[in-house]
Parts: sequence; structure tokens; C-alpha cells
Amino acid sequence: MNYRVQPTAQVDETAEIGAGSSVWELAQIRENARLGEGCVIGRGAYVGTGVRIGDNVKLQNYALVYEPAELGDGVFVGPAVVLTNDHNPRSVDPEGKLKRGGDWEAVGVKVGEGASLGARSVCVAPVRVGRWAMVAAGAVVTRDVPDFALVVGVPARQIGWVGRAGVRLVERAGEEGAWECPQTGARYREKDGVLVEDEG
Repeated sequence: MNYRVQPTAQVDETAEIGAGSSVWELAQIRENARLGEGCVIGRGAYVGTGVRIGDNVKLQNYALVYEPAELGDGVFVGPAVVLTNDHNPRSVDPEGKLKRGGDWEAVGVKVGEGASLGARSVCVAPVRVGRWAMVAAGAVVTRDVPDFALVVGVPARQIGWVGRAGVRLVERAGEEGAWECPQTGARYREKDGVLVEDEG
């Protein structure tokens, strides 16, 4: 075994755990879930049935990732974050009978490469969080988040852009649609509400 699982964690025998990953106390990894290499699953975190998680992903303590969520490489999921999976949640059907697994349709949250979900944020499925985006602590995401977007609030709204370093970008003087990371100097271009890395 080339990964570490604490004795109090529950990892289903059908789950796949990548090399170098760690699953900490009281975490639960359900049937057919797949974790990539170098992942860290914090205390009390939950990974639902069939969830797909890329390499080098961090799920902090008590994060809840319900199926059929998909997390790209390098995603950060802060403490007590929730990725929901039921657009119209009910415990019972219209006749008052307890709903079972086949009585509703699971919808998922997709989180792109390098994105970060701040502590206690909630993503209400179905929704997609773009590559390298940043969701602020406590935000409630109810619609798709563009790549590199910084979103805050309830419901979450975009207030700016962040780069790969996670630092808020600043506009470059005299250049419309030109942004720069004050930490790394990396440059970005914005057009029609879409931000891309400036290769030039």
C-alpha cells in the first residue's frame, strides 16, 4: 500500500486511492470513489460514491463532497465546505413516503483545476467552478463561476480576478483588459468576461 489511511477512517474496498495520498481520522471514502496521487483527505471529510478527484487535491476537515462531484487536479476544498447533489431536496415524496436512492436524480458539482473553495462555502449543484477560480469563505455558489474569477457572498457574485497564485489581480495601467498578478508578475487578458493567461 503506497498511501496512508488512519485506523478510524472508512475507505470502501472498491475505492481507488492514489500513491502518496493520506486519509485522516474519521474520514469516509465511499464505493467506487477515485482519488488521484498526493491527495490529503482531512479529519471527518466525506467523499461520496463514485466521486472523481484529481491529483494533489486537499479536502480540509469536515468537507462534504457528494456524488457525482468531479474535482480537477490541485483543487483546494476548505474546512466544512459542502458540494450538494440534489437540486430539489426532499426527505419524502408528495405522498409522504420516505425517498430512496432511485427516487431522485443526483446532480453534481464540477471544480476545475487549481480552484479553491473557502471555508464553509457551499456549491449548490448543478454548478461548475472554473479553473483557478477562488470562492470566498462562506459564499454560496448557485451559478457557474468563470475561470480565474473571485466570487464572494450569498449568493456568490464576482468581484474580481485571481491568478494561479491565488492573489487578486490588478489592472495594468493604460491597457484595456490587461491584468497582472502583483505577486508573480504573470499577465492575463480579459475579453467579453473571460480571462485567459497571456502567452505573449
